[in-house]
Amino acid sequence: MNNPPDGQASRYASDDEISLVDLAKILIKRWKLMVATFAVIVLGALAYVLLMERSYDYVSLYQVAEQAPTENREDGALESPSTIVAKTSNLYLGSVTRQILEDEGMASLPFQTSVSNPEDTLLVKLTSQSSEANGPVVESFHARVLERIEQDQQAQLERRSDTMQSQLESTQRSLELAKESTSPSAAELVASYSQRVADIQERLAQLQEGELVQTAVKGLKPTGTSRSLVMALAIVVGGMVALMMAFLSQFAVAVRDSLQEEE
Repeated sequence: MNNPPDGQASRYASDDEISLVDLAKILIKRWKLMVATFAVIVLGALAYVLLMERSYDYVSLYQVAEQAPTENREDGALESPSTIVAKTSNLYLGSVTRQILEDEGMASLPFQTSVSNPEDTLLVKLTSQSSEANGPVVESFHARVLERIEQDQQAQLERRSDTMQSQLESTQRSLELAKESTSPSAAELVASYSQRVADIQERLAQLQEGELVQTAVKGLKPTGTSRSLVMALAIVVGGMVALMMAFLSQFAVAVRDSLQEEE
């Protein structure tokens, strides 16, 4: 193997060494390229931010129907909110989506909807994230889903009320018969039936219909990545890329000069 002369090796080693002064010279020489690169990235981010659609959370709330607390339902809900959430997610969302798509002539909905039960409440919550332009579609979608929930809740409430009314009428008839009875235990039966009548009447009085609290109320603040964050990232990335472009440009010039010297 042929080794380069000592002087040439020394020159190559010297050429490979870059001091802080050399780095400063590179930045000063390439400042126009750096400014141009930084400006392109920041202006591109600004254009993106100005054209970016701002999304908001649209929230609907439904208070479920209530009854007197029982051994099985201590929270007083006629039907557990978790059950309503499951029925809404698996039954109502799909059918309402098909209706909206047919009515609006869309291929797919421009938003996603989630159903939940806020902790320690008897509320069912619908949440959709969408732009303001699609707000009317979101409102129509929520209204139809809530209508399905309300219809199901009302039907259950009526069935429960009818059952309790039948129990009340039957108990009242038994009470009247006990009052007319001459049996030694008639007084005890009258007291028992009277208490049962009062209990049923109290439970009937505690039946409460479900209530629509709000429909597709738009959040006060936009969701997703904020514009200020996008611009901050653009400034940081723009500065880094500008520095890289300056050094890459200097490297390309050095390679070109070296090739020319060898020729």
